[in-house]
Amino acid sequence: DISMAKSKYEYVKQFEKDDSLIPNTWLAIRIDGHGFHKFSDRHQFEKPNDHRALDLMNKCAEAVMIEIHDIILAYGQSDEYSFILKKDSNLFKRRNAKIVSTIVSLFTSNYVFHWKTYFPDKELQYLPSFDGRTVQYPSDKNLRDYLSWRQADCHINNLYNTCFWALVHSGKTESEAENALRVVGTISSDKNELLHSSFDINYNNLPEMYRKGSVLIRKEAHLMSHNQKGVEVVRKKKVVTTLHVDIIHDKFWKEHPELNVSV
Repeated sequence: DISMAKSKYEYVKQFEKDDSLIPNTWLAIRIDGHGFHKFSDRHQFEKPNDHRALDLMNKCAEAVMIEIHDIILAYGQSDEYSFILKKDSNLFKRRNAKIVSTIVSLFTSNYVFHWKTYFPDKELQYLPSFDGRTVQYPSDKNLRDYLSWRQADCHINNLYNTCFWALVHSGKTESEAENALRVVGTISSDKNELLHSSFDINYNNLPEMYRKGSVLIRKEAHLMSHNQKGVEVVRKKKVVTTLHVDIIHDKFWKEHPELNVSV
């Protein structure tokens, strides 16, 4: 009898580990491109920034947010994206593996699906992959500090890479460029000066997406549609919107009280 056999085997469920996340904590799921240094080389991404690659990342993050309503904010830079789930989210009963694997697979499949839109002249040479992890933050301050850390990382990496590739494009080898930047040191103002004096680049005039990364939130929009009688009506709808703004200081959080993150 099949039903008896089923119950006979069901004991194996006892081996499943409970990986439920702590209630009432912010959930930050960060995904990272796996081996994307090689991936970007193989697909000849423009250095230091390829706007098409970043636009594709933003499109994938938007698709994830449209699918998973409990995500209140996403922040992306380079080949990484962080998705923030609200404190009271009960998505998949807060089971960690389900949440992470769903976000990672949704993001990756969208990356492949939309590749041709952003790189119509390039065939995918091999399949991209992403890994993911969850970190739980109990306080609003912890969450803001996490996002500030990621945006500061974006700024530091982008300033370094802008200098590095300016030196390489000017004729230096990659090791010569590394050595030159070692001499310049870690102070941002010195790198800004190098860009300005040697390459006539004003770092602050570079696109904000490169300097600040991308922030996705749901903003209320007024959409025109027609009712059953054919009369034009305005409907309010929350639309996933991409911004390139500072999220380290209070201004952003004061402007978006709907995120319920205390300032």
